[in-house]
Amino acid sequence: MVETTFQPVRRTSLPDAIYAELWGRITRGDMEPGTVLPSERELATLLNVNRQAVREALKRLEQAHMVAIQQGGQTRVLNYLDTAGTDVLAQLLLTSDGRLRVKVIRSVLEMRAALAPDIARLAAQRASKAVHQGLADTVVLMRQSSADLERLQTLSMTFWGLLVEGADNVAYRLAFNSLRETYDKVRGLLLEPLRDELTASALFASVANAVRDGDADAAERKARTLIRKGTEPLLMMVEQLGNLGEKP
Repeated sequence: MVETTFQPVRRTSLPDAIYAELWGRITRGDMEPGTVLPSERELATLLNVNRQAVREALKRLEQAHMVAIQQGGQTRVLNYLDTAGTDVLAQLLLTSDGRLRVKVIRSVLEMRAALAPDIARLAAQRASKAVHQGLADTVVLMRQSSADLERLQTLSMTFWGLLVEGADNVAYRLAFNSLRETYDKVRGLLLEPLRDELTASALFASVANAVRDGDADAAERKARTLIRKGTEPLLMMVEQLGNLGEKP
């Protein structure tokens, strides 16, 4: 059994609060993989909450593949790096005290850089005329918003959302959803490092044109060039955060 001090939970949503408390302990390493949690009754007493709230929070942790609830009710901590999916990325981005996890940011950026060119390649092979038109319309709006970085940031997400739709790849689409959720948590922080990418309307147009023309090689190449404009400054930012002693 885990031996640690629990603090009473006093928040509006008890299941959310309990979930956050246990999630934080697991991701910080306070509860190592294999640790058996106290029973529902014991947790309810330790946290000064009701058993139903504890049960709901544990169920959510099980659904996130952070714990396994075994026959008989015993709950064991899992190694989430081996069991969880990309849907937990957004939750991993910040520590319980609000600090950024540099390793998670870097991982998301590397995933983005790896997936984007192939998404564009597939979109060139599969996208519908509606997607072609959507991309073209988005590029027009980007050119009209060249001085508004926040607007360009939103339009960029629209552009990539259309490309993912055009790629017609379920796995990529679900991964994109997770990346977007993670990205939204730090939009302001990423705005300036992404300036060169967001303002590269000519490159966005070249990707859109290659997709429209069905030129998969050109779409992949242009998308890689576009993403690189943002990836390099973002990785430099992450390195600086790491040097400042942010949570790895």
